This record gives sequence, structure tokens and C-alpha cells, in this order.
Amino acid sequence: IGVWGVSEGDGEIAIGHYVMISPGVRISAANKITIGDSCMFANGAYITDSDWHGIYDRMSRDQSSKPVIIEDNVWVGDHATVLKGVHIGKNSIVAAGSVVTKDVPQNTIVAGNPAVKVRDLDPEQGFKTRGDFFSDPLEHAKEYDQIDRMVLEGNSFWVWLISLFWPGIKK
Repeated sequence: IGVWGVSEGDGEIAIGHYVMISPGVRISAANKITIGDSCMFANGAYITDSDWHGIYDRMSRDQSSKPVIIEDNVWVGDHATVLKGVHIGKNSIVAAGSVVTKDVPQNTIVAGNPAVKVRDLDPEQGFKTRGDFFSDPLEHAKEYDQIDRMVLEGNSFWVWLISLFWPGIKK
């Protein structure tokens, strides 16, 4: 995640609540990138608001950056790219490997290079978001505690000690 504005103080990245950014994601802003709540970015996704240099003059900075807006609950798939000036509507999905060059309406799945509409999502079905997942922190903590107890079941000091001195012995 980086900002490299044309002038000092230029460039901004605004990220909403409950956003998942997987390893390898790159978000690079010369102007402004806005990411709504509960978005998900899979491994290797790339979001940029600039071409960074010209076609013929590759030594000078491109001055024509355009803001990127990604609304709430958008899922950007593995190694997908979102280019400058794109606005992705709420609940939309960008399929893995896609290159988004134009706006995506809300509740839409796009795929390909360049990305094109594959189908509409039914907003009447309702969406369960990352925000919903984290809405009750106490319940969330209880679930993780139950998982820990299940994974660690049967572990004890003595089992650990035996495995330390006799690693090949099964309990």
C-alpha cells in the first residue's frame, strides 16, 4: 500500500472497516483510492489510479491520474487489476485475473481482460458481509475459543514432555 503523489501532499488511500487485504495485494495511489467497508482483496490483486509514466516518455511522471472508488462489500479476485478512473459498485465481484478498465455497476460479476459483465447478483437474496462476521466481538471470541479447545484437545504438560524427549512415541 503506497502513495506517490505528483506533488508533496498529493495522493490518498482511504480504507473502510472490516476490509480483508491478502498477501501480495498492491494498492498504489497518485491521486485517490477509496475502498468501502467489508471489501475483500485476494492474493496479488492490484489497484492503481495512475499509469505512472507516459507511453513515449517513460522517464517522466504521468499527470493524468484518476480516482478509483470501490464501494462496500466488493470482492476483487486473485491477481485481478483495477485501473485508474474505475468505480466499482456495491456487492460486485471482480473475477480472478480480470483487468477492470471501466465502471462496474453494483451487484455485478465481471471477468476477463478487459473485464466484461458475466451476470447480475440478486440483491433480494441479501449479502452476509465481513462486517456482519465481526458485529458481535464476544460471540466471535467464543467461536475462536471453541476452535482452540478443539485443536488443543488432548494436549497436556505430560504429552508435551513425552514428545520432547521421545518424539516418535504416539500418545
